[in-house]
Amino acid sequence: MKNNAVFLLYAFAAVIAMSGIGIAIAERSAIGAIVSILAVIAVFGMGFKTKKKFREQAEH
Repeated sequence: MKNNAVFLLYAFAAVIAMSGIGIAIAERSAIGAIVSILAVIAVFGMGFKTKKKFREQAEH
């Protein structure tokens, strides 16, 4: 159950970062869009890294 909660938080963070891209585009803020894109990449990276860690722990 703990795994699901962690991944739910990553999903919310990703949705917020993706929404930030749309908001930045609407506000015509290139810096905001770039920061939001970097945030999406970081959140997805952390999520995949966490998934790999949980998978490796389950194998042992």
